[in-house]
Amino acid sequence: MKVLVTGSAGFIGSAVTLRLLARGDEVVGIDNLNDYYDVALKEARLARHADHPGYTHLTIDLADRAAMEAAFAEHRPRRVVHLAAQAGVRYAAVNPHAYAASNLTGFLHILEGCRHHAIEHLVFASTSSVYGANTRTPFSEHDGTAHPLTFYAATKKANEMMAHAYAHLYAIPSTGLRFFTVYGPWGRPDMAPMVFTRKILAGEPIPVFNHGRHSRSFTYIDDVVEGVVHSLDRIPTGDPSWNGEQPDPASSAAPYRIYNIGAEQPVELLHFIQLLEQNLGMRAQMEMLPLQAGDVPDTAADVTDLVRDTGYRPHVDVETGVRELVKWYRDYHQL
Repeated sequence: MKVLVTGSAGFIGSAVTLRLLARGDEVVGIDNLNDYYDVALKEARLARHADHPGYTHLTIDLADRAAMEAAFAEHRPRRVVHLAAQAGVRYAAVNPHAYAASNLTGFLHILEGCRHHAIEHLVFASTSSVYGANTRTPFSEHDGTAHPLTFYAATKKANEMMAHAYAHLYAIPSTGLRFFTVYGPWGRPDMAPMVFTRKILAGEPIPVFNHGRHSRSFTYIDDVVEGVVHSLDRIPTGDPSWNGEQPDPASSAAPYRIYNIGAEQPVELLHFIQLLEQNLGMRAQMEMLPLQAGDVPDTAADVTDLVRDTGYRPHVDVETGVRELVKWYRDYHQL
């Protein structure tokens, strides 16, 4: 089938594109190749599938309404995997307008495209950051998420609410995926695993917030890709047991679902750093810092619903994931 993938030069988007092409789908990719981080890395990711006969690339900004309308009208995808966004939790404090343009206005253009072109399923990226001030772990989709701690998280929570409104009003089957700390080969250079790897190899101190005492559901890229594809293949319907007097945030009477995609075993940050040291053969110089504003002490993913409904359970252990990350990093940078 023909699938529109936004963010197709991004970390997750490029990997999802490769997976869909490998199974025989046709992919129309959208990415504006902005310079939030190294454009050369985005171009290198894109080069992996740019020449595939089943791939068509469109260099479009999500906030460009006319261009987005034209893309839907010309290419008429059956399904949409929306992974493009202004990334970065902390950059939102510096340039919030970029997040409003991409994550809010851009997402509205996606929803309108789905509405006017009878898209049979929209899968979109959310984030574990929406759990915000919630401290009950593991994080469950059935828990409330009304207290995001960053503007980035707020825009992603808004995406979930916008998608639900369109699912209710226009019967657009929609699935939101809350990703947990994705890492691995071809990863974003602004995220901690890549920052740590680069600085350790350069002999520079790495910033270790909360003195390394917090834990994260570090989730390997292959697990995220499989979670996305399995979710794409399961079109949601309205939940007949949904009750407005006891509303379940994870489902709806509309064709709408929310799933966590994350490793079930959280890893303490200091242990993740130790694995990097072992695979790099170098010791890290650590600059111990307090917890940053907007950060949560711990994240842990409850993937019960994902496993039940899609049959997929993330399974790549952190030892394997870090080994593959370091191997790719050395190869890519010729170190």
